[in-house]
Amino acid sequence: MNISFNNRDAASATLKIELTKEDYATKMDKTLRELRRDANIPGFRKGMVPIGIVRKKYGKSIIAKEINDLVSEALQNYISNNKIEIFGQPMPNENEQKEIDFETQEDFEFYFDLALVPQVEVDISDKDTLPYYQVIISDDMVDKRIESYQATFGTYDDTAEAVTEKDMIKGTVTELENGLPRKEGLLVEDAILIPMYIKNEEDKHTFMTAKKGDTLTFNPQRAFEGSEAEIASFLRINREEAPSITADFSFTIAEVTHYKEADLDQELYDKIFGKEVVTDEESFREKVRESLKEQYTPQSNYKFFTDARPFLLDKVAHITFADDILKRCMLDQNMFENDEHLNENYSQVLGDLKIKLIKDMIVSKYGFTVEEEEREAVARTMVHTQLAQYGMNYITDDLIADYAKDLLKDKKASDNITDRVKEDKFMNWLKNTVHLDVKEISPDEFVAILQSNEQKQPA
Repeated sequence: MNISFNNRDAASATLKIELTKEDYATKMDKTLRELRRDANIPGFRKGMVPIGIVRKKYGKSIIAKEINDLVSEALQNYISNNKIEIFGQPMPNENEQKEIDFETQEDFEFYFDLALVPQVEVDISDKDTLPYYQVIISDDMVDKRIESYQATFGTYDDTAEAVTEKDMIKGTVTELENGLPRKEGLLVEDAILIPMYIKNEEDKHTFMTAKKGDTLTFNPQRAFEGSEAEIASFLRINREEAPSITADFSFTIAEVTHYKEADLDQELYDKIFGKEVVTDEESFREKVRESLKEQYTPQSNYKFFTDARPFLLDKVAHITFADDILKRCMLDQNMFENDEHLNENYSQVLGDLKIKLIKDMIVSKYGFTVEEEEREAVARTMVHTQLAQYGMNYITDDLIADYAKDLLKDKKASDNITDRVKEDKFMNWLKNTVHLDVKEISPDEFVAILQSNEQKQPA
């Protein structure tokens, strides 16, 4: 076997593999003997079929398989041993490759095109300036988040007598007709109502001046201002029936459960941030501010990297690719439906490749390593985010860790997680290397910028 490597240009090369009969004859003869041992051919006992007949019957398919295996192995070994970095897979050369006839040929030549990964070196320093959007966390945002914490960790007391806005009232609701219970009308036992959700102010006031044991008369259509969902939920009927419910109802209050927001004390601080992480209201507010700021950090980083993309692409504008080989490889791997689909997206693909080359160069140059703990942390974050989308917010850390380990066992997911870690390291390096033009903006302004950004396609 002889293998020769020929650079077509800086972006591509051709590999030529030459095989003679000696390269595959021994292995082929072994396969034929194994087939002869098990062959069932009429007129011959099993294992006694002449080797010539076996060769005639199976020779073409065997030689094709053996040569294909030899060529595939030789290709991968040559590329690996010579540390040749390529995009995708070697592609059969469409010009040099001659037609193969496995029945008459004994020697073979195979030609493959390689799309070479170019060497990249970029100059990035603090002389370069990039914008970085940082959301201003206002006192009002901190107040609202603290109110949310107090509400979440509030308590209920079912011994209350008088009703307040946030209390939960439980009792019997009866449909009325001329002020009396309607025959075969709606009757809801253990109905639940919270005054703060009543939209009509007059009806809300009626309930908030009541107490346990009172019987009130009100109209659900008016109280909930025609909200089909709320009426249906309150009366436990189908939403489609809600518009037809126009009668007055009585509500006999059997129980008042008083809601009390959590106090701003050490117990609440410990529940939110852990035992004695903060010990007074001032440090608690500052910790809340920090947590709000952290929530916007991923979006700020996303915007930063989006803005950095054209800057980075300009740094490698001189790089060329073997477009013909790349396109054939992408179509062969079913990355695109057809030539038209590929051509529509090709510039985006090249941009992504260039960005990846820069990231890989920086990661390699500065010796950034991907530790298993970092991969596990990313996997846990991915699992937690996915579960939260399904409303599963209270899964234990141990269970999330188990899900994360299962995720890392999937090769595709594992590779994506490794890329995520590399990207984070590159992002942090870029932020710490260039000069950041920090732009402080409000949350609403930031959302508007992100929405505008999503409407634009990166070059």
